[in-house]
Amino acid sequence: MTFDPVRLPALKRLAFERTVPQGAVFDTEAGPLEITAHAPGIFRLRLGSKHGFDYGLVASGPEPVDVRVEHDEGSARLVAPDATLELAGDPVRLTVLREGRPLLRFATDAHFRRRHRLPPFAKTADGWFAAFELVSDERIYGLGEKWGALDRRGQLIRSRNEDALGVNAEISYKNTPFAWSTRGWGIFANTPAPTTHGVGHAQWSHRSYGLKVEDEGLDLFLFVGDHGPAILERFTWLTGRPPGVPRWSLGVWMSRAYYRTADEAMAVATKIRERKIPCDVFTLDGRAWLKVDTRFAFEWDAERYPDPAAFSRDLKALDFKLCVWEYPLVSVQNPLFDAMAAKGWLLKEKDGSTHRYGWDPEPFGAVLTPLPTSGIVDFTHPDAYAFWRDRHKDLFDAGVDVIKSDFGEQVTDDLVASNGDTGHRLHNVYALLYNACVYEATARHRPGSEPLVFGRSGYAGSQRYPMQWGGDCQTDWEAFAASVRGGLSWGMSGIPWWATDVGGFYGDQPDAELYVRWVQQAIFSSHIRFHGIGEREPWAFGEKAETISRNWLEFRYRLIPTIEGILEEAQATGLPAMRAMALAFPDDPASWAFDTQYMFGRALLIAPVLQPGGRVKVYLPHGLWYDFWTGESFEGGRVLDLVMPLEHIPVFCRDGESVVLGPMAQSTAAIPADRRLDALFVFGKPKHPPHVGGHHPTLVRQPGGPTLLVGLPRGLNLRTFGEVEVEPLADGFLFHP
Repeated sequence: MTFDPVRLPALKRLAFERTVPQGAVFDTEAGPLEITAHAPGIFRLRLGSKHGFDYGLVASGPEPVDVRVEHDEGSARLVAPDATLELAGDPVRLTVLREGRPLLRFATDAHFRRRHRLPPFAKTADGWFAAFELVSDERIYGLGEKWGALDRRGQLIRSRNEDALGVNAEISYKNTPFAWSTRGWGIFANTPAPTTHGVGHAQWSHRSYGLKVEDEGLDLFLFVGDHGPAILERFTWLTGRPPGVPRWSLGVWMSRAYYRTADEAMAVATKIRERKIPCDVFTLDGRAWLKVDTRFAFEWDAERYPDPAAFSRDLKALDFKLCVWEYPLVSVQNPLFDAMAAKGWLLKEKDGSTHRYGWDPEPFGAVLTPLPTSGIVDFTHPDAYAFWRDRHKDLFDAGVDVIKSDFGEQVTDDLVASNGDTGHRLHNVYALLYNACVYEATARHRPGSEPLVFGRSGYAGSQRYPMQWGGDCQTDWEAFAASVRGGLSWGMSGIPWWATDVGGFYGDQPDAELYVRWVQQAIFSSHIRFHGIGEREPWAFGEKAETISRNWLEFRYRLIPTIEGILEEAQATGLPAMRAMALAFPDDPASWAFDTQYMFGRALLIAPVLQPGGRVKVYLPHGLWYDFWTGESFEGGRVLDLVMPLEHIPVFCRDGESVVLGPMAQSTAAIPADRRLDALFVFGKPKHPPHVGGHHPTLVRQPGGPTLLVGLPRGLNLRTFGEVEVEPLADGFLFHP
């Protein structure tokens, strides 16, 4: 039956009970309601009694806030330096004010027969409902990896991880119940349970944001900030800041589904080096190194890989890191299934028997052969978690460098975990537990190297376990465009890392034009991975496509110092590498409609070519911009209608910014430690020091006088764009007006 919130009875009674640190508790007909100032820029509202585990989604706070709590029998005010939260009864409703004006408030849409079309707060049969006002000019972003329009207005979104089998519908592999508004507020439902978001959904109310939470308690965090970046900073402080990633992970990852033998895999790896295709990571997908019938049990297929360590040594002699696939299911045909079931380490049915997950055979075919009935690892069991984590040691000892942690969406609602939670609450957060376990395994068993995991599924807090890729996309132009939007929306949800399957995963082989355009876009993402059913190596698409792709991949390696600088900023602020226009230009609403172009860091504007023929429309925000390839300058605040040759996509640099490039290399291992920086491109007179990972140049500006940029290595090649005179110094440059 379709959920209809219109006739839900609103909570009415609000009776003061007591004060608590930085807040107050009230009684309602549906249980206690507590409001607090959790930290600067963050309020918290808890309604009802929360049961079950919270799984550490909230990683920080509370923090002291200089807040004044005012209350009487039926209302309260929390007056903080940056905002005020007002709570009132009959019906129970809240308003967040900034500088005395309502910023976020209860839904105000009335009905001819009722005061409220949607109740501000209501108890439902399986959880809670809350509704907030939307005004006509605001847009809502976030809510995880989604493939359609970035602005969620008009959409009905269910935050529940699914094996989406494509990028063509609302369902997706990575969800998070966090959204933010261009008016300067955000909201996060702190729950592992599914949530449904009617964001101006016309069947509910086009002027309200209705939120349905399917959990026993309602726990909402409300954020206040000047714009999207400020909201992301607060959200990632709350749920955890992203750690660093190893430099080699920023290089190219090569994969396909799949290399059938060790000889075939080594032949491809050798050919990559012979044809001078820059690459760092070579991936063995599931069928490449495992027997399908008995997977997953950390066991190499002995017939094809009799000596995994020797295979790994041969691969590393070519300067490759090795990535291998896994999933958190154990075949009933493997003795490990019975061993883990006997210890209670697999998820169970309600009657206590071990669950056996049966796969739907329809998506599988000649290449993706049907998978065996399997048990699902119970990561809520401390011993199961430790066992799974430590079994990775054999893989790392054999030379594996990183795990591709696939799947994670198979927990059904009626399963029971060792901690007593049902699959309904465990389903979303299972991906977080799974990737945390593999990430911890990497940290423990590969000491001295920054840990990494390459996961498909994710949830709120996934930024703590980098990184994720964008699932199984179709091999056509619209899936390419949808993948770009998926990466941007994941970034707008607080997760800075993302990669796509370059060329697409399933369908007919991509043609050369689509393949090249996909390569060009992927250069400007935090990570880049080639993958799909069939060949994805550049030589498979003809000599011209191979040459163009090689040139772009060489540029990717030159861009690594700048990428490291972008990711350092992500660690400090939560800003993604790929920044959608609404995130990068909160004061330029005209830019927000262009939701497949984006800023890569703060300097480069990228406009992927998403249709055959090379035509693309680019919106340049207000200000001066330079074509990265030609140096031609353009005044912003307008749209360019371009037709690009196959060799290029539009890349523009903002006036006053600079880009640092490194030397050309075939892998990060070949980058000299003493010559990691090679060239500096400066667009106009510098307004900021260049963004360089591990280096922090200094910019000294003098009004009306020269600008001094120091702290750069000697001998850096300089290229300037625009009319500016430059005087080289021993460790920098002097820019004259």
